[in-house]
Amino acid sequence: MTEPATAHQIEHMTRKEADMAFKRRAWTLFEWLGDTDGKVILDCGCGRGFYLKMLRHLSATSRLLGIDLEFPLLVKARRNVGHLSGVLPANASVYDLPYAGATFDAVILSEVLEHVERDVEALAEIRRVLKPGGVLLITVPHADFPFWWDPINKTLERFFHTHIGRGPLAGIWANHVRLYTPEQLRTAALEAGFRVEAERSFTHHCFPFVHNILYGLGKPLIESGLLGDGLTNAADRGSFDRDGGSAWNPVNLGLRVLNRIDRKNRMSEPQGRSTVNLCLKARKP
Repeated sequence: MTEPATAHQIEHMTRKEADMAFKRRAWTLFEWLGDTDGKVILDCGCGRGFYLKMLRHLSATSRLLGIDLEFPLLVKARRNVGHLSGVLPANASVYDLPYAGATFDAVILSEVLEHVERDVEALAEIRRVLKPGGVLLITVPHADFPFWWDPINKTLERFFHTHIGRGPLAGIWANHVRLYTPEQLRTAALEAGFRVEAERSFTHHCFPFVHNILYGLGKPLIESGLLGDGLTNAADRGSFDRDGGSAWNPVNLGLRVLNRIDRKNRMSEPQGRSTVNLCLKARKP
């Protein structure tokens, strides 16, 4: 596990997090990264810049770069982290990273690979820009996800062999090419030339329809500004540097319920148990 001081920092950064799978992803990634001081780190598929903001909070001496293919997300990322020293997300494809070989000590690839058509090709390009001995941290959605996380798609898969891939009801399948089994993720990393060092699967117990509530409803409301400052601040994972407000804030009351359910989960669930996420730590030989 992480050192106590770092564990305290991670707890602080994720204290507003309502997506318990994201919370465990963050804990796993920072645990596996270890000391980030002086390291050159790429967040590949940085989205709105949440990990970049967390990484800068952990260390003032790391060099942080981020890329994303979707320009609207980059606009949001630059708004979220553009004021931070030495952090500037760029527009680029995972198939053609704009960096010299052996540039990075570590690459984060969180909730990205499931969107990529040619996953082994993408992993090979990441391997190119990693230094020898550099580490790649991957998280993806698990093909065997819990029923209550996304009841609609679980039912469609089980009885009709289909799923909803786009729109507010897409759930865990939102804009994804595939979900992964542990074997598929491990095989892709090995075929790209990595050495697999650790694997983890987590978030089994969850609130019914929580994915649809948080991302189909909650995220659009936060980004629209319709919630008002009090609710938005309490619900916004990127505002960990600001107080979350009253314990009686409706968002904070809901967060207590979600945290209570999450206490039943483990950081690494037993093999064969349905979970929201798979994580893999790989190293360039």
